[in-house]
Amino acid sequence: MAKRVAIVGAGVTGLASIKCCLEEGLKPTCFERSDDLGGLWRFTTKVCSVRKRPDFTATGQWEVVTLCEGRQESAIFDGVMVCTGYLTNPYLPLDSFPGINTFKGQYFHSREYKHPDIFRDKNVLVIGMGNSGTDIAVEASHLAKKVFLSTTGGAWVISRVFDSGYPWDMVFMTRFQNTFRNSLPTPIVNWLIARRMNSWFNHANYGLIPEDRVQLREPVLNDELPGRIITGKVLIKPRIKEVKENSVVFSNTPKEEPIDIIVFATGYTFAFPFLDETIVKVEDGQASLYKYIFPAHLPKPTLAVIGLIKPLGSLLPTGDTQARWAVRVLKGVIKLPPSSIMIEEVNERKQNKPSGFGLRYCKALETDYITYVDELLTAINAKPNLFSLLLTDPRLALAIFFGPCTPYQFRLTGPGKWEGARNAIMTQWDRTFKATKTRIVQESPSLFASLLKLFSFLALLVAIFLIFL
Repeated sequence: MAKRVAIVGAGVTGLASIKCCLEEGLKPTCFERSDDLGGLWRFTTKVCSVRKRPDFTATGQWEVVTLCEGRQESAIFDGVMVCTGYLTNPYLPLDSFPGINTFKGQYFHSREYKHPDIFRDKNVLVIGMGNSGTDIAVEASHLAKKVFLSTTGGAWVISRVFDSGYPWDMVFMTRFQNTFRNSLPTPIVNWLIARRMNSWFNHANYGLIPEDRVQLREPVLNDELPGRIITGKVLIKPRIKEVKENSVVFSNTPKEEPIDIIVFATGYTFAFPFLDETIVKVEDGQASLYKYIFPAHLPKPTLAVIGLIKPLGSLLPTGDTQARWAVRVLKGVIKLPPSSIMIEEVNERKQNKPSGFGLRYCKALETDYITYVDELLTAINAKPNLFSLLLTDPRLALAIFFGPCTPYQFRLTGPGKWEGARNAIMTQWDRTFKATKTRIVQESPSLFASLLKLFSFLALLVAIFLIFL
């Protein structure tokens, strides 16, 4: 009989978990508390509790209690995959803003924001310079009288359009770039990152340069912000010193700035109210999970948390790879190390000690995208073997190593193998530019360009030889 797996949450990681369960012959049931897109699917169903069965040490089974239309139900599952993510509870630190209770204007968390019309002809303050806060400030600047963007630590801002008009992640996220970064001392990497970020515009001149440039904070992706700042539509300000009835005072000046609306883009916290703390305990914005997935102390690895991670890269393929690995653990194909070894690894990660090489991340859930995904792919024999491919399919090997690290690479081999993966990799640039090349331009061939491509190809071969020597 196929094992039954409860999937809590039907977002992108929940959908990936459903697919992976079906691929491995498991029987998933997905619980989604909202009435929007879910999985295999029990809409408007709240998971009240997930508890170990009395015979858990022998069976690893869970009792899942749900509430739907006022009626409570209970069911037994062989495994549980928690896919609720880390953007669950809006973080609204009102106590950190003296005088907020006296404010007569409107304030709300960025999660409640729907449309910029509310900002028309208003003085707007956005607190927090993550991607949400920056997007809201830029949108508001087209309608508002004045927009302030308050940041305590600054941030690197990058454009989605990178070198030569290529998408930034297709240039930045390559195995070659990743290997190169991780082989350099951290101070040099930080210097190169700062130099690259400032090549678009000097962040210091715009009041944006990060105060902490030792640890990497998630960069802000926004194409419009520099233009809105230089035209005076968005004003960058430091932290808030005091909030008054109709104004605020910033920390660097006694001047009061009139404010009508305050948007708190202050992030989120996460919790698992349906799980007892003895199963998964959240402390300091992280949980004690082996490979960011399995509670390290459970005698039976039958509960997995998917998507509780912030890779410097796409979360979707990361969550999908987590689900592929976790499902094989739930199925019993992959055996985890002893609890003592897993706990040791979790504690080491929590300490976040710098290795001295590569990027250093400032938050517990942040990690290197390619390195982490490769670790899981290796465990399920799905990581591309570049040595073998160099002998059997050198064009594909070069495309994998020097080209964008797109998720097609993760489906070349192993469970969930896709026969179309190779062709998708070799034609990915064609699809990328299909949307932009709406006018065909005849490019005249150049002898210099041809020779340059030849020498570049030879240099690539030498680079591969030296890296893998």
